[in-house]
Amino acid sequence: MSATADHAEERTNPAARLGFEPGQVVQEIGYDDDVDQDLREGIESTIGQELMDEEYDDVADAVVLWFRDEDGDLTDALVDSIGLLEDGGNIWLLTPKTGRDGYIEPSDITDAAQTAGLSQSKSISVAKDWTGTRLAAPKR
Repeated sequence: MSATADHAEERTNPAARLGFEPGQVVQEIGYDDDVDQDLREGIESTIGQELMDEEYDDVADAVVLWFRDEDGDLTDALVDSIGLLEDGGNIWLLTPKTGRDGYIEPSDITDAAQTAGLSQSKSISVAKDWTGTRLAAPKR
C-alpha cells in the first residue's frame, strides 16, 4: 500500500489513526447508546474481530474506555482499566468533545491519568462527538 493510500485510510477510518493492528484483542468499557458506531466498526475492521465487552476476563492488548463526566470517578476507571491490559498496552480514553453532554475538562483527564500512573501521549478527534486520548500503562 502506498503512503497516499495509508493517509486516505486514516481519513476514512478514524480507527486507523488510533494505532490498532490486526489480531489485537481490544476490550471496550463504557459502551452506551451515545458511542460512535462508525468508530467501533472501524476498530473491529482493523483488528479483524469484535471488541471484547466488559465481561471479558483475560488481558487485552488495548482498552477503549468511553467515559462521560457523569460516569463516576475517572481515576478509578483508569486504574481498573490498567489491570485489564497486557504489559505495554494502551488505553484509549474516549470522552465527549467540548460542548457535548458529559464533557470532561482536559486538566481533569491529565490529573486522573497522572494519579493512575499513566502517561498521556496524545489527544485527537476520533468522531463527530468524541475525542480520544491515548494513555500508556506503566511497564510492570
